[in-house]
Amino acid sequence: MNASAPDRLAATTSMGAVTLLVGDLDAMTRYYRDVVTLQVIAAEGDTVTLGRAGRAIVILRHEAGLRHAPAGAAGLFHTAILFESQTALAAALFSLAQHAPGTFTGSADHLVSQAFYATDPEGNGIELYWDRDRSAWSWTHGQVEMATLHLDPNAFIRDHLTDAAAAGSTAADAASVGHVHLSVGDVTTARAFYVDTLGFDVTAELDGSALFVSAGGYHHHMAMNVWNSRGAGPRMPALGLGRVDLALPDRDSLGELSERLRHHRVEIEDDGRTTTFTDPWRNTLHASVA
Repeated sequence: MNASAPDRLAATTSMGAVTLLVGDLDAMTRYYRDVVTLQVIAAEGDTVTLGRAGRAIVILRHEAGLRHAPAGAAGLFHTAILFESQTALAAALFSLAQHAPGTFTGSADHLVSQAFYATDPEGNGIELYWDRDRSAWSWTHGQVEMATLHLDPNAFIRDHLTDAAAAGSTAADAASVGHVHLSVGDVTTARAFYVDTLGFDVTAELDGSALFVSAGGYHHHMAMNVWNSRGAGPRMPALGLGRVDLALPDRDSLGELSERLRHHRVEIEDDGRTTTFTDPWRNTLHASVA
């Protein structure tokens, strides 16, 4: 991966917070705080920011005038929260089992990671996961080997949850948005935007139904699929995804991104510190220096 290539994102690019537009701010705050085990970092007016170790992960913004998008619309598939230890992940999974077991939707061993899935009270997908060390990942012809293998959530809790973690000892451990998975109308258009224009590298593809992309050799920072949204057009204002943040390493990297977007005739808002733009489905992305 060439960090200095002018048509690629910097290798140390990472994901920032995901902003969700919500109808019930109190209920959604309780879910992400008490169930997902994030901490309230800031609360002002109609906006609550939650995260870990001072790092924002989910920003909830109340939008009273919006309604849910219709079935099949483009938007958020899930926000994936990366935990730094299996113990901290087990504590979050245990909290989910205790406080909102009905929102649990599944689990999988993806070879590169172990993942558990849920849906929040307003229908937004969530992945809680832990990465295996990069030395354990397998690559073939430039694509990372991922799979969907059985992973027993009860066995994971039994193997990794300690008494101290169950009592809250990992509540302040660092976590972050590891990746963001979007529902889009078609993969060809997604590739043209996220790879050819934005500058991610392809790390995996699934039979024209899903695309996985990253910077710097991560298994994926973003993914786009058509599993529930094939043929979807641009989004109309609705509850759900408000914004995806990208964290670039320095001003030069941000400037290169802005120039690349202009070259591809993508409309941007650029104040020198942040660059805001939308993808072909009107999902808003916001790039800034980490």
